[in-house]
Parts: sequence; C-alpha cells; structure tokens
Amino acid sequence: MNGQTQAGTRRAVVVGAGMAGVQTAVALREQGFSGTVTLIGAEPHQPYDRPPLSKAVLLGTAEGSAFDVDFEALGIDLHLGREVGGVRPGDHELDTAAGPVPYDVLVLATGAEPMRLPGADGVPGVHLLRTLDDAERLRPVLARQHDIVVVGAGWIGAEFATAAREAGCAVTVVEAADRPLAGALPAEVAAPMARWYADVGAVLRTHARVERVEPGAVVLDDGERLPAGAVVVGIGARPATAWLAGSGVTLGAYGEVVADEYLRTSAPDVYAVGDCASFPSGRYGERLLVHHWDNALQGPRTVAANIIGEATGEAPAVYDPVPYFWSEQFGRFVQYAGHHTAADAVVWRGDPSGPAWSVCWLREGRLVALLAVGRPRDLAQGRRLIEAGASMDPRLLADPARPLKTAVA
Repeated sequence: MNGQTQAGTRRAVVVGAGMAGVQTAVALREQGFSGTVTLIGAEPHQPYDRPPLSKAVLLGTAEGSAFDVDFEALGIDLHLGREVGGVRPGDHELDTAAGPVPYDVLVLATGAEPMRLPGADGVPGVHLLRTLDDAERLRPVLARQHDIVVVGAGWIGAEFATAAREAGCAVTVVEAADRPLAGALPAEVAAPMARWYADVGAVLRTHARVERVEPGAVVLDDGERLPAGAVVVGIGARPATAWLAGSGVTLGAYGEVVADEYLRTSAPDVYAVGDCASFPSGRYGERLLVHHWDNALQGPRTVAANIIGEATGEAPAVYDPVPYFWSEQFGRFVQYAGHHTAADAVVWRGDPSGPAWSVCWLREGRLVALLAVGRPRDLAQGRRLIEAGASMDPRLLADPARPLKTAVA
C-alpha cells in the first residue's frame, strides 16, 4: 500500500468492467472497503454478463444482460467507454485516454479477447462473438437464416452453432483438429460429442483448415469452397493484456498476467483476476489460466479480502479454487469441475451415446475432475468431493445408478 494514504482514503481502481471487474468492485464494498472505488470499462455499455450473449441475446429473447448492480448506491465510480493505455507502477498511475488516474491499489480485470482468423479482418460477413455489440450484429444474421460457417469447434463454436440451428440457419462447423473441443478434453471424451452436431442438423468438418475467407465463401486448404452468408470465428481467446507491455507487470507464456497465490502481480499494489491472469494451484501443482465465468466470480472475493487485509495486517487469503464451467449445446447441459491433465485413471458413468453420462478423472485414487452431461447431481456431488480430496472406489464409481457421494472409498 502507498504509505502516504490512510486506510479510509485509499483509492482502489479496477480496470475492466466485465464479471471479474464488477465483482471486485462490489466485493470491496461488501467486505467493508471504505476508500474510493473506481471501475473503468472500455465498452460504452452498462456492465453486462457474457454467457447470455451466445444464447438469449443472440436469439432475441433478451435485449441485454446488464448486471443488476446499483453502482451509485455502492459508491462505485463508473467510467465507461474509456480505453486504458498503460500503467506506471512506480508512480501509482494509470494512463487513460482521458488523462492519468492515480491509485493506491489497482486491480487488473481486463479479461480476454477473441483470437482473429488470419486474413479475415475486413472481409464482409466475418464475425466474432465476445461483446454485446458482436451479438447485436449477429442477431439479424440469424434472423435472415443465412448459411453460416463456424470456424472452430470449441465451447463458443458449439454454443453459437446451437443458437444458429435454433434460428433455422444451415450451419457448417470447420475444425482443424480431429475432434471438437480438442484443446479442452481428451479424444475419448470428446468423441461422443462429435455426434451431437448431426443430431441437430449441423455439419461438423474435422481436419479442415481454412485457407482464406472470401465474401460469401470459406475456402479450405484442399481447395473446397463452402458457401457462407456469414462466418463466425470461434478459435479461442487470449488475455487482453497488450496494453501492459513495458509496464513492468510480468506476463506469462500466453500473455497473461502472472499472479501469485494471493492474486498479487509482480508490481507493488497491483492485483489481477479473471481471464487475464494465471495463478499457482496448490491443489493441482501447476499454474492455471482459467477462461471461465466461475473464476471471474470467485477470484474477486479473494482480491477484495486481500486488499482490505493489507490495511489491517491480516494474513492474506490464498486463491486455490476447483475450476468450474458449464455449456449449453445441442440440447444438452454440459458441466465440468476440476482439472484433469495429471489424472492417472478415468471412470465412465453411463453410456456416452445416451442423453446423460459422466466421466470421472482420478489421481492416486482421488477424484480430481468430472465432466457431467445431463447429470447435474453428479457435478454437484463431485465438485464437493474434489474440494475435499476424496478417495473413490472405482468399481462403485462406475455404477451410474449409485449416487456419486456413496462411491467414496
């Protein structure tokens, strides 16, 4: 903390008005922070939630997804439509388009930005889906029932394809890898999901690389041309941290802010939370970069507690969550908890060709991750068992009729 500033007059500035930034500002007030709280967002819109963009907002069943937060009543000073160009930790100042903003404690919550398809910028009919403006531009595309090509069969590609089929569009999804969700799930787990596309009349093309995008068509590297009234690019996201170059804030291999177990950065009085930051997980023994909603909801509570604890001399709180996310696609509710990369055993619960099944990952007999398709009770019980580090009996675990919590060894 800046030693010149008393606790009651500390200036907390949060950069990024998405879930992580809003929740940080709210948590500071809820936990009793008495200084000023300033929230700076690059978009002009009232801060909003992102998951509905690929569902209700896109399909026109909701006009928006603004957070139900009374910023004025909470004493949060909101600055929207303001770009931040840099930070000078030595001066405790942010550089913005409207001039420098001083801070005593700074929280970086700038989230992630979609990766762009090389050569597609400026081509008519090419869309991303990350912001409210993106969803508003895509809504009439779906209403006109265009032939749509989706590039990328990850979570966002599947969710958009689902919405586009619901709107009556012809949908082809092209994926360079040999399966959907190649970067997120092992081949044997993702394989049953490939069939879901055909179930709703969407075409999934794997081993398909895009050579170029032209007005009205996507050209694959084998020369095939796919008609495309619109192209939606969903090939992943990267931390939105380019503005931190040269600031002295340490960035990691993926361009993310490197935070410690307390979500502090390498710069004094600067924290980072949400999609833009990685943190070391004692639970999993590796650094995690989690681009999911729940991380942006949970992390801010730790940040707020540690900012307040700084002034009161309390021991800092460690952030070591069980990652969690969900996805609604092709009529299925998919949930995942944990982190499976270091697992040494896999146990299936149910038939993956059916409507409801789960996959459990174990390490040395302990449950470390779980994917549930249409089995929310498995997820709820499994998440608690992962948090507890529970040892499981694989034989009992494999019985889908048995509640998961009764399979503890």
